[in-house]
Amino acid sequence: MSLPQEQKHQIMADYQLHETDTGSADMQVAILTEKINRLSKHLQANKKDHSSRRGLLRMISNRKRLLSYIKKQDANRYQALIGRLKIRG
Repeated sequence: MSLPQEQKHQIMADYQLHETDTGSADMQVAILTEKINRLSKHLQANKKDHSSRRGLLRMISNRKRLLSYIKKQDANRYQALIGRLKIRG
């Protein structure tokens, strides 16, 4: 369940912190969120796909670690990011 290259580049352009940013935590969280959303839709249709479910849980935990890192570094940036991605309540 990888992202199409054009969509990934669009996400990268939207979440770059500066012009030469190629892998900041913000960008990684945005890409992981898109992958999680796509995989969640797949798993709703394919309930017995347990290997993909394991991959989903791994992506969720990775995103959680990145978000806690961002929150530790800059709480305002964290709040802006989760608001922009519409994650958490």
